[in-house]
Amino acid sequence: MSNMPTVVLVHGFWGGAAHWAKVIVELSRKGHVGIRAVELPLTSLADDAERTRRMVAQVPGPVLLVGHSYGGAVITQAGDLPNVVGLVYIAAFAPDAGESPGAITEQHPPVAVPNLAPDSDGYLWVKPEKFHESFCQDLSADEGLVMGVTQKAPLASTFGDAITAPAWKNKPSWYQISSDDRMIALANQERMSARLGARKVITLAASHASLASKPVEVAALIDEAAKG
Repeated sequence: MSNMPTVVLVHGFWGGAAHWAKVIVELSRKGHVGIRAVELPLTSLADDAERTRRMVAQVPGPVLLVGHSYGGAVITQAGDLPNVVGLVYIAAFAPDAGESPGAITEQHPPVAVPNLAPDSDGYLWVKPEKFHESFCQDLSADEGLVMGVTQKAPLASTFGDAITAPAWKNKPSWYQISSDDRMIALANQERMSARLGARKVITLAASHASLASKPVEVAALIDEAAKG
Protein backbone atom coordinates (compact mmCIF):
# COMPACT_ATOMS: atom_id res chain seq x y z
CA MET A 1 0.00 0.00 0.00
CA SER A 2 2.89 2.29 -0.83
CA ASN A 3 0.53 4.61 -2.72
CA MET A 4 -1.50 5.29 0.42
CA PRO A 5 -1.02 8.47 2.44
CA THR A 6 0.82 8.26 5.72
CA VAL A 7 -1.68 8.33 8.58
CA VAL A 8 -0.64 10.80 11.29
CA LEU A 9 -2.62 10.31 14.50
CA VAL A 10 -3.11 13.24 16.87
CA HIS A 11 -4.31 12.59 20.42
CA GLY A 12 -6.39 14.89 22.60
CA PHE A 13 -6.49 16.10 26.18
CA TRP A 14 -5.94 13.63 29.03
CA GLY A 15 -4.08 11.13 26.91
CA GLY A 16 -1.01 10.60 24.81
CA ALA A 17 -0.12 8.92 21.54
CA ALA A 18 -0.64 5.50 23.16
CA HIS A 19 -4.40 6.14 23.22
CA TRP A 20 -4.25 5.12 19.54
CA ALA A 21 -2.78 1.68 20.33
CA LYS A 22 -5.73 -0.43 19.18
CA VAL A 23 -6.37 1.69 16.08
CA ILE A 24 -2.69 1.37 15.10
CA VAL A 25 -2.95 -2.41 15.26
CA GLU A 26 -6.14 -2.41 13.16
CA LEU A 27 -4.63 -0.09 10.54
CA SER A 28 -1.58 -2.31 10.32
CA ARG A 29 -3.82 -5.33 9.78
CA LYS A 30 -5.44 -3.44 6.90
CA GLY A 31 -2.04 -3.06 5.26
CA HIS A 32 -1.09 0.47 6.31
CA VAL A 33 2.66 0.76 6.73
CA GLY A 34 2.87 4.55 6.99
CA ILE A 35 1.49 5.27 10.47
CA ARG A 36 2.77 7.91 12.88
CA ALA A 37 1.45 9.24 16.16
CA VAL A 38 2.24 12.73 17.43
CA GLU A 39 3.00 13.29 21.12
CA LEU A 40 1.62 16.75 21.89
CA PRO A 41 2.95 18.98 24.67
CA LEU A 42 -0.63 20.17 25.44
CA THR A 43 0.74 23.57 26.43
CA SER A 44 -1.07 25.72 23.83
CA LEU A 45 -2.81 25.29 20.50
CA ALA A 46 0.12 27.04 18.82
CA ASP A 47 2.64 24.65 20.38
CA ASP A 48 0.56 21.59 19.56
CA ALA A 49 -0.09 22.67 15.97
CA GLU A 50 3.60 23.39 15.46
CA ARG A 51 4.57 19.96 16.82
CA THR A 52 2.09 18.38 14.39
CA ARG A 53 3.34 20.45 11.45
CA ARG A 54 6.90 19.39 12.18
CA MET A 55 5.94 15.72 12.10
CA VAL A 56 3.97 16.18 8.87
CA ALA A 57 7.01 17.90 7.37
CA GLN A 58 9.06 14.75 8.05
CA VAL A 59 6.78 12.72 5.78
CA PRO A 60 7.94 12.77 2.14
CA GLY A 61 4.51 12.08 0.62
CA PRO A 62 0.82 12.73 1.26
CA VAL A 63 -0.52 12.73 4.82
CA LEU A 64 -3.96 11.98 6.26
CA LEU A 65 -4.36 13.78 9.60
CA VAL A 66 -6.55 12.09 12.22
CA GLY A 67 -7.51 13.91 15.42
CA HIS A 68 -9.28 12.66 18.54
CA SER A 69 -10.99 15.09 20.92
CA TYR A 70 -8.84 18.25 21.21
CA GLY A 71 -6.64 16.70 18.52
CA GLY A 72 -9.39 17.75 16.14
CA ALA A 73 -8.67 21.39 16.94
CA VAL A 74 -4.98 20.72 16.36
CA ILE A 75 -5.49 19.20 12.90
CA THR A 76 -7.89 22.03 12.07
CA GLN A 77 -5.13 24.54 12.83
CA ALA A 78 -2.22 22.54 11.40
CA GLY A 79 -3.87 20.87 8.42
CA ASP A 80 -3.24 23.61 5.87
CA LEU A 81 0.07 22.07 4.76
CA PRO A 82 0.25 21.21 1.05
CA ASN A 83 0.89 17.48 1.58
CA VAL A 84 -2.13 17.04 3.88
CA VAL A 85 -4.79 15.34 1.74
CA GLY A 86 -7.58 14.97 4.30
CA LEU A 87 -8.76 15.31 7.89
CA VAL A 88 -10.49 12.67 10.00
CA TYR A 89 -12.23 13.71 13.23
CA ILE A 90 -12.78 11.06 15.91
CA ALA A 91 -15.23 12.36 18.55
CA ALA A 92 -13.36 15.59 18.08
CA PHE A 93 -13.51 19.35 18.10
CA ALA A 94 -13.71 20.88 14.60
CA PRO A 95 -13.76 24.60 15.40
CA ASP A 96 -14.42 27.38 12.94
CA ALA A 97 -12.29 30.53 12.76
CA GLY A 98 -12.36 32.39 16.08
CA GLU A 99 -13.76 29.40 17.99
CA SER A 100 -11.98 27.59 20.81
CA PRO A 101 -12.68 24.18 22.34
CA GLY A 102 -13.68 25.94 25.54
CA ALA A 103 -16.22 28.20 23.87
CA ILE A 104 -17.74 25.25 22.02
CA THR A 105 -17.94 23.25 25.25
CA GLU A 106 -19.79 26.07 27.00
CA GLN A 107 -22.57 25.95 24.39
CA HIS A 108 -23.53 22.43 25.46
CA PRO A 109 -21.63 21.45 28.63
CA PRO A 110 -21.00 17.68 28.74
CA VAL A 111 -22.02 15.64 31.77
CA ALA A 112 -18.41 15.09 32.92
CA VAL A 113 -17.61 18.78 33.42
CA PRO A 114 -17.95 18.49 37.24
CA ASN A 115 -15.27 15.79 37.17
CA LEU A 116 -12.56 18.17 35.90
CA ALA A 117 -10.18 19.63 38.48
CA PRO A 118 -7.40 22.21 38.04
CA ASP A 119 -4.18 21.94 39.99
CA SER A 120 -1.99 24.69 41.47
CA ASP A 121 0.30 24.66 38.39
CA GLY A 122 -2.49 25.50 35.93
CA TYR A 123 -3.07 22.01 34.55
CA LEU A 124 -6.57 20.61 34.22
CA TRP A 125 -7.16 16.97 35.18
CA VAL A 126 -10.00 14.52 35.04
CA LYS A 127 -10.31 13.36 38.65
CA PRO A 128 -8.62 9.94 38.48
CA GLU A 129 -11.40 8.21 40.40
CA LYS A 130 -13.91 9.67 37.92
CA PHE A 131 -11.91 8.97 34.74
CA HIS A 132 -13.57 5.67 33.84
CA GLU A 133 -17.12 6.99 34.11
CA SER A 134 -16.24 10.29 32.40
CA PHE A 135 -13.94 9.36 29.54
CA CYS A 136 -14.20 5.66 28.75
CA GLN A 137 -17.21 4.08 30.43
CA ASP A 138 -17.45 1.42 27.70
CA LEU A 139 -13.96 0.08 28.48
CA SER A 140 -13.17 -2.26 31.36
CA ALA A 141 -12.64 -0.85 34.83
CA ASP A 142 -8.98 -1.91 34.62
CA GLU A 143 -8.46 0.00 31.37
CA GLY A 144 -10.18 3.02 32.87
CA LEU A 145 -7.96 2.83 35.93
CA VAL A 146 -4.78 2.81 33.83
CA MET A 147 -6.02 5.63 31.58
CA GLY A 148 -6.92 7.71 34.61
CA VAL A 149 -3.59 7.21 36.36
CA THR A 150 -1.52 7.80 33.20
CA GLN A 151 -3.56 10.71 31.85
CA LYS A 152 -1.72 13.69 30.37
CA ALA A 153 -3.28 16.90 31.59
CA PRO A 154 -3.32 20.03 29.42
CA LEU A 155 -2.63 23.55 30.57
CA ALA A 156 -6.14 24.81 31.26
CA SER A 157 -5.49 27.95 29.21
CA THR A 158 -5.26 25.79 26.06
CA PHE A 159 -9.05 25.42 26.18
CA GLY A 160 -9.38 29.08 25.27
CA ASP A 161 -7.02 29.07 22.28
CA ALA A 162 -8.98 29.89 19.13
CA ILE A 163 -8.56 28.61 15.57
CA THR A 164 -7.33 31.17 13.04
CA ALA A 165 -7.79 29.45 9.65
CA PRO A 166 -9.71 26.14 9.74
CA ALA A 167 -8.17 23.60 7.39
CA TRP A 168 -11.47 21.75 6.95
CA LYS A 169 -12.66 24.58 4.71
CA ASN A 170 -10.06 23.55 2.14
CA LYS A 171 -9.43 19.85 2.81
CA PRO A 172 -11.82 16.88 2.54
CA SER A 173 -12.98 15.60 5.90
CA TRP A 174 -14.58 12.65 7.66
CA TYR A 175 -16.17 12.59 11.13
CA GLN A 176 -17.05 9.95 13.72
CA ILE A 177 -19.64 10.90 16.34
CA SER A 178 -19.73 9.14 19.72
CA SER A 179 -23.37 9.07 20.82
CA ASP A 180 -22.56 8.24 24.47
CA ASP A 181 -19.79 10.82 24.83
CA ARG A 182 -19.55 12.45 28.27
CA MET A 183 -16.63 14.77 27.40
CA ILE A 184 -17.89 16.46 24.20
CA ALA A 185 -21.67 16.78 24.12
CA LEU A 186 -23.47 14.93 21.34
CA ALA A 187 -25.16 18.18 20.24
CA ASN A 188 -21.77 19.80 19.71
CA GLN A 189 -20.44 16.84 17.73
CA GLU A 190 -23.54 16.82 15.53
CA ARG A 191 -23.27 20.56 14.88
CA MET A 192 -19.56 20.49 14.09
CA SER A 193 -19.80 17.44 11.83
CA ALA A 194 -22.78 18.91 9.94
CA ARG A 195 -21.01 22.12 8.95
CA LEU A 196 -17.83 20.38 7.77
CA GLY A 197 -19.40 19.22 4.55
CA ALA A 198 -17.76 15.91 5.41
CA ARG A 199 -17.53 13.15 2.84
CA LYS A 200 -18.82 10.74 5.47
CA VAL A 201 -20.16 11.01 9.02
CA ILE A 202 -20.70 7.89 11.13
CA THR A 203 -22.19 7.58 14.60
CA LEU A 204 -20.97 4.92 17.02
CA ALA A 205 -22.61 3.96 20.30
CA ALA A 206 -19.40 4.75 22.12
CA SER A 207 -17.85 6.79 24.89
CA HIS A 208 -15.42 9.63 24.26
CA ALA A 209 -12.72 6.95 23.98
CA SER A 210 -14.13 5.43 20.79
CA LEU A 211 -10.58 5.03 19.50
CA ALA A 212 -10.10 2.44 22.27
CA SER A 213 -13.59 0.94 22.57
CA LYS A 214 -14.44 0.79 18.83
CA PRO A 215 -11.02 0.50 17.15
CA VAL A 216 -12.28 -1.71 14.31
CA GLU A 217 -14.91 0.81 13.26
CA VAL A 218 -12.61 3.81 13.76
CA ALA A 219 -9.83 2.18 11.74
CA ALA A 220 -12.32 1.33 8.99
CA LEU A 221 -13.30 5.01 8.67
CA ILE A 222 -9.63 6.07 8.58
CA ASP A 223 -8.90 3.40 5.97
CA GLU A 224 -11.84 4.59 3.84
CA ALA A 225 -10.61 8.18 4.09
CA ALA A 226 -7.08 7.11 3.13
CA LYS A 227 -8.44 5.38 0.03
CA GLY A 228 -10.72 8.32 -0.77
